[in-house]
Amino acid sequence: MTPRSADRARYDRATAHLDAPFAVVDLTAFDANAADLVRRAGGKPVRLATKSVRARALLERALAREGFAGLMSFTLAESLWLARAGFDDVLLAYPSVDRAGYAELAADPKLAAAVTVMVDDPAQLELIDRARAGGREEVRVCLELDTALRLLGGRVRIGARRSPLREPAQLAELARSVVRRPGFRLVGLMAYEGHVAGVGDAVEGHPLLSRGIRLMQRTARAQLAVHRAEAVRAVRAVAPDLQFVNGGGTGSVQHTAGEDAVTEVAAGSGLYVPRLFDHYTSFTARPAALFALPVVRRPGVGSVTVLGGGYAASGPAGKDRLPVPYLPQGLRYDRQEGAGEVQTPLLGSVADDLLIGDRVWFRHAKAGELCERFDVLHLVEGDRVVGAAPTYRGEGRTFL
Repeated sequence: MTPRSADRARYDRATAHLDAPFAVVDLTAFDANAADLVRRAGGKPVRLATKSVRARALLERALAREGFAGLMSFTLAESLWLARAGFDDVLLAYPSVDRAGYAELAADPKLAAAVTVMVDDPAQLELIDRARAGGREEVRVCLELDTALRLLGGRVRIGARRSPLREPAQLAELARSVVRRPGFRLVGLMAYEGHVAGVGDAVEGHPLLSRGIRLMQRTARAQLAVHRAEAVRAVRAVAPDLQFVNGGGTGSVQHTAGEDAVTEVAAGSGLYVPRLFDHYTSFTARPAALFALPVVRRPGVGSVTVLGGGYAASGPAGKDRLPVPYLPQGLRYDRQEGAGEVQTPLLGSVADDLLIGDRVWFRHAKAGELCERFDVLHLVEGDRVVGAAPTYRGEGRTFL
């Protein structure tokens, strides 16, 4: 029996009492992945990206491990909810225009001490001030540096379009605006290199493309190490008591942590290990989050139909954004139908071994987005379900 076949048998035994569809997290794999992230961080704290987990119990499980410290959230409403739940270090990684949220933040000492908001434009400071509604608490602020790789004098740009703050002088100017403005405190700088951390460099079946990606990423890391250090120096000249410099992601933890200017790294997807993280040469990890769909039809030889399945991930539309049939091995989508909202046909000779009511196990393309489809994650250890973790959705929270 292959390791994957053994996993399938184990998951089927553990969840035999459950009716699919449902989702699971393998705690042994989750913990092993957490330990590997800490190892790769080389002693620097790992800030946990909540959008990649979206289940409070699993956030708490990771944070209880030495080497993890703090959360990185994705909306202000989520940040406030987490702070009220007792998380005392929440970095909002994206700018917000949630005026009601800012009014709550500025009026509550506990929330204001726990939450740091992201700013990359003076207009955002203006909006926060207008939203205070009389609240006088000091708002903690982090600036974001654009990390895109620029070649040929800037004519070629590779990387996500995030912050408009590219040059150290621009960061220093906004830092001065924050420092001079009553009611704000500049505490951090963030720089997320998604073109390194979130792009696999071993594309299956495409060796030339893979070499090109590795060359791009080596160039990007070298350029960014210099650029980030310059930006940090510029900001620290304005705010010497800067508390943290955050960078990286699951795919670049060890590289980002090696920069002297960086004080902490971010990661989250590396705990669940969705399919987009199968193609990296810098690390290997174990799939920990899966979902099971039941076989409801056998349309003919070499085909079955499962209930649901059209759980596409965000990003540019393509086959790599679809979940992948994982267990049993050998199933594929019908090109004419793909993954459907209500039903999904699957093809392959192994389909003939599946009976009505059997499970097909899938892996999502991304990490936390899976949790928008399920109310609970069943927690598996060995061949037993040992608990359940409500997702954000299961707690009645849909932040985006």
